[in-house]
Amino acid sequence: MIWLWIALGGALGAMARYWLAGWVFRLAGQPFPYGTLTVNLLGSFAIGVAWVWLVQQQWGSEQHKQVLMIGFLGAFTTFSTFSLESIALLQQERWLAFGGYVGLSVVGCLLATAAGIWVSKSLV
Repeated sequence: MIWLWIALGGALGAMARYWLAGWVFRLAGQPFPYGTLTVNLLGSFAIGVAWVWLVQQQWGSEQHKQVLMIGFLGAFTTFSTFSLESIALLQQERWLAFGGYVGLSVVGCLLATAAGIWVSKSLV
């Protein structure tokens, strides 16, 4: 049954992303993706807060953590999970793993997106 709660959290996170990014876009305009940046920064902050409250302080249950962190924040921004995992590697002093993860994530995802665009255009 937890999957249903995670799905509900995901739906709410996706709607929150749509609303907030759209609102920021209307305020700031088009020349820079301020809406996406705002969502990613806020989501990264929120997952840090959730990590302390739900994991370190053990406030709430495992289900609360899953609904908020996987469902809501996962749909609100995947950048928050990337940020949390990167910070965890830093806290563990796994410098090489941190550098590799950040580098491969950023450069790899940019290259994967470019490859997806290239493949799609070549098929059209």
